[in-house]
Amino acid sequence: MIRIIGVGDDGHASLPAAYWDYIQSADILVGGERQLASVPASNAERIVLKSGIKATIESLLPRRNENIVVLASGDPLFYGVAGLVAKVAGKDHVQVLPNLSSIQLAFARIKESWQDAKLLSLHGRSIKGFAQQIDGVKKAAILTDEENSPDRIARYLLDFGFTEYEATVLEHLGGKKERILSGSLTEIAEQRFASLNVMILMRKGSSPYYPLGIPDDLFAQRKPDRGLITKREVRTVSLSSLALREDSIVWDIGAGTGSVGIEAARIARKGAVYAIEKNEGDVQNILENMKRFRTDITVVHGKAPDGLDQWPDPDAVFIGGSGGELRELISLLAKRLKPDGRIVINAATIENLHTAYTGLKEEGFSVDVTQIQINRSKPILDMTRFEAHNPVYILTAFRTNDESHDS
Repeated sequence: MIRIIGVGDDGHASLPAAYWDYIQSADILVGGERQLASVPASNAERIVLKSGIKATIESLLPRRNENIVVLASGDPLFYGVAGLVAKVAGKDHVQVLPNLSSIQLAFARIKESWQDAKLLSLHGRSIKGFAQQIDGVKKAAILTDEENSPDRIARYLLDFGFTEYEATVLEHLGGKKERILSGSLTEIAEQRFASLNVMILMRKGSSPYYPLGIPDDLFAQRKPDRGLITKREVRTVSLSSLALREDSIVWDIGAGTGSVGIEAARIARKGAVYAIEKNEGDVQNILENMKRFRTDITVVHGKAPDGLDQWPDPDAVFIGGSGGELRELISLLAKRLKPDGRIVINAATIENLHTAYTGLKEEGFSVDVTQIQINRSKPILDMTRFEAHNPVYILTAFRTNDESHDS
């Protein structure tokens, strides 16, 4: 039997008697250096967990008849090792004995309920895309690490305009070095913190709200050629056709102002958006729009298909501009698109419509085509007329086994 026991920052002092009995009678103790150091010496063999946790657990499987104890922090099933151990060893061979999680202790210290809090971890993870996960959240608890420290997180959030939040950082919870520091993100950004901490964000003011279909004039655009943007109505239909999930990987090819990629990131908040644009001025506009709409996407200054080999395989691809490489892009996407993925292409000319449609069919895709003609009201004296915009063809491509598509 492998027992996974949660240990607090005070070591064995707060462990229930039953947990302590298991540790004292263990033949093998496994854990990080901090956890192992928190329990007194015994006759048990000690194995330090560093990298390669899965391999370490696999090496212990032939010894499952011995008393094996894995020491973990707090609740081992909350961003801990217990899930991996159970998967490797089998749930029937594992017992989980949790302690209070650092999140529970943190909210208890500040006397705030946490059933409505968003729980996030940046421990060992990239901060990329974090802005859209926090945007609009009432309260959040964040597990940090030495790279993604509270001060760095505060500076990152301020860079995206998150001035309505205050933060509390709680270090060494339950230990002798416990320290709690609260303040604005500007104040937190100027501090330095111990590596063992939890960061809590509380929204104190209103956050900007943008519904699907952000008005065109709110985006930074190329001057004097304002209007070179995927129009709001076309953008909304295109985003719907992409069939995005919250964890979708999205490619935005020929991103222009970034309007489609930015709105996609606000839908796929747990996913990632990769945008490529050949015009340097437009790239700068995308970067400005990212800050404006609190979306952290990957932007590349270049011309597709160059550089796409560095991106993960997509669930959804939007092509707003192809720079004359449309057929080559379609061939590439036929190889890279994930099963049940979608390709949405906006074509403004019948030549590009033909190239896209025939190319997609040749690559084995089913294709729907929708033409959108937008006419917007415009005042004239004390009356109203309609101003016509150029028609756009929206091609939606999918594999024939995509049963979620409505014909």
